[in-house]
Amino acid sequence: MWTCEISSFDWPYEDKETCLFFEGEVKVTPEVGEPVKFGAIDLFIFPAGMNCRWDIHQAVRKHYRFGD
Repeated sequence: MWTCEISSFDWPYEDKETCLFFEGEVKVTPEVGEPVKFGAIDLFIFPAGMNCRWDIHQAVRKHYRFGD
C-alpha cells in the first residue's frame, strides 16, 4: 500500500507498475501524450520507461505491483 499527501513530483518508471487507487485524486502528465486523471477505484498500468509528472490534488492511497 502506498499513500501520499497533496504534492507534485516527477517520476520515472523503470519497471511496469500496475496500481489500483482506493482514495485520492491525481493528474499524471507523461513526457509524451496527454494528462490523465485518476481517482478511487481506478486501475491503471504505467509502462516501463515512462517519465511523468504526478500532481496529487487529494491524498492518495493505492495498492501497486512492479513487473509483469
